[in-house]
Amino acid sequence: MSGLSIVFAGTPAFGLPSLQALHESPHSIKAVYTQPDRPAGRGQKLQASPIKSWAQELGIAVYQPLNFKADEDVEALRALQPDVMVVIAYGLILPERVLSIPRYGCINVHASLLPRWRGASPIVQAILAGDTKTGVTIMQMDKGMDTGDMLMPVACEIETNETSQTLHDKLSALSAKPLLETLMACLQGALNPQKQDDSLATYAPKIHKEQAAIDWHKSAHEIDCQIRAFNPWPVAYAVIGDDVCRIHEASVEFGKTKAKPGEIIAKTRQALSVACRDGIIHITRLQFPGGRAMSVSDWMNGSHHKISVGDSFHV
Repeated sequence: MSGLSIVFAGTPAFGLPSLQALHESPHSIKAVYTQPDRPAGRGQKLQASPIKSWAQELGIAVYQPLNFKADEDVEALRALQPDVMVVIAYGLILPERVLSIPRYGCINVHASLLPRWRGASPIVQAILAGDTKTGVTIMQMDKGMDTGDMLMPVACEIETNETSQTLHDKLSALSAKPLLETLMACLQGALNPQKQDDSLATYAPKIHKEQAAIDWHKSAHEIDCQIRAFNPWPVAYAVIGDDVCRIHEASVEFGKTKAKPGEIIAKTRQALSVACRDGIIHITRLQFPGGRAMSVSDWMNGSHHKISVGDSFHV
């Protein structure tokens, strides 16, 4: 049985394991769609997406429409005559006239167990909410926001020390096998689409930097989730004196403390310990303006930021 003719649409590195698996499969990747190059770094030079760089190395055609409002962009896709369009974190909303072009429509890999966490930030929201389980859902795209029929959900655990980065990498690797199995079922006419229960839907909106500010009056569990959810971006932070302290890593200790929320109750080479509503946050990796992220031990060796037990983060 010959493979499918595929157009792949994606932008960040999340889609690379699936893209590589498609390349090594019997299917044929006719072209790759990705977002236009964006300015990045201190020099703000235009930078290609990881998906574009991968495609260029293999000599696969790359298309970068700003959107699909222009007729010529739609017709360029139609001319490729794809059997299916595989979409993974593309970052553009596909209009109905694009969704209808491939013979088998557009198949999306979404980083949650739908209908939970539809939208732009499912990985961050799952950790932020304290979920213990998530996964990926291979789904048939429709005109809604992650509302299409589910083709293959695959679950995984969220570990107690999981960050958005580690969960991103886990789900990225997890995606390839169910995607290939879905495409094979598509070829064999064996798909079993399941409607989503809209009454169970939750939404994962785009993340903003302001959400990373820590409120020390919150519970130790909530703050722990916040620190892990916003690693690697935008990184949880708190203000002490005139400085912003970005908290990259921490551990949590549950139990009542007499200290006020935000008060530093201990300072060792292992951690800077801060009281919250019902426990202690032991900061183990931090960053101050103008410096790099470092362990508390390294920070104590060379920092000019003098912080003492009894000082408090702003609340």
